Amino acid sequence: MQSDATRQDLPVFKWQPIALVRPPQDADRAAEAAAATPAAAGFALVILNQPLTHLGVTRRLWNNASLRIAADGGANCLYDAAAQHGHNWFDDLALIIGDLDSLRPSVRAYFETRSTRVVHDPDQYSTDFGKAVQHIRSGSSAGAVDIVALGGLGGRVDQGLSQLHHLFLFQADAAYAAGRMYLFSGESLTFLLKAGRHRIRVREEGEEDVFGKYVGILPVREPSVITTRGLEWDVQDWETEFGGQVSTSNHVLPETRVVEVETSRDVLFTIALKDA
Repeated sequence: MQSDATRQDLPVFKWQPIALVRPPQDADRAAEAAAATPAAAGFALVILNQPLTHLGVTRRLWNNASLRIAADGGANCLYDAAAQHGHNWFDDLALIIGDLDSLRPSVRAYFETRSTRVVHDPDQYSTDFGKAVQHIRSGSSAGAVDIVALGGLGGRVDQGLSQLHHLFLFQADAAYAAGRMYLFSGESLTFLLKAGRHRIRVREEGEEDVFGKYVGILPVREPSVITTRGLEWDVQDWETEFGGQVSTSNHVLPETRVVEVETSRDVLFTIALKDA
């Protein structure tokens, strides 16, 4: 059990994930969110190679992003989603990067005629997701940059676990010095909570809810001790580990605007999207 003095020493992190998918015309709220977390001020969007079934979220992320990149076959997914609805929503794709073993020639030709750069990176010791992240980080002149990956969970289990692995791999610093990373799937948003105290805003007064009620807190890498507030089944100084107790399918209370999580070690936080 952590003492009150120990709790006071923990770093405090504020999260505003609503800002990622907020309609861009809401300038006042966007400015307020930008002061709370860098993600609201612009982020890099990486499209992974999974079908884009959640087009409402996809288009809001696309419109709010400051940089848009497809990881190899992610370009196929963009092309197919737009073509299915007869639109050119994603023609301003900046870059396609990867070993290009999944990119269809016709899709490559389509985007190249729209000034999209195509970068072939044959390195077989890194994933296409990893290549996209490295490109973003190496090209950033503004320091830390937040990254949102779309389409990361689904399909093969090993690929899904690889995407979760990347959340740890590219956020090694205890204070997110290189930027924060978010993983959107068709049904949920997942991000990494470093050891510390986290305030996650999940609801705004006067706005339609973005997130559903289901929440999970997963100690993927190592055991942790967590305390939560704002959930239906809150816990205090609760030991959690794979093979032991794990908090899944918890519920955000209807009156909760901010979920608080205190954790002694890094854990994954996942929350359902409302219209998934």
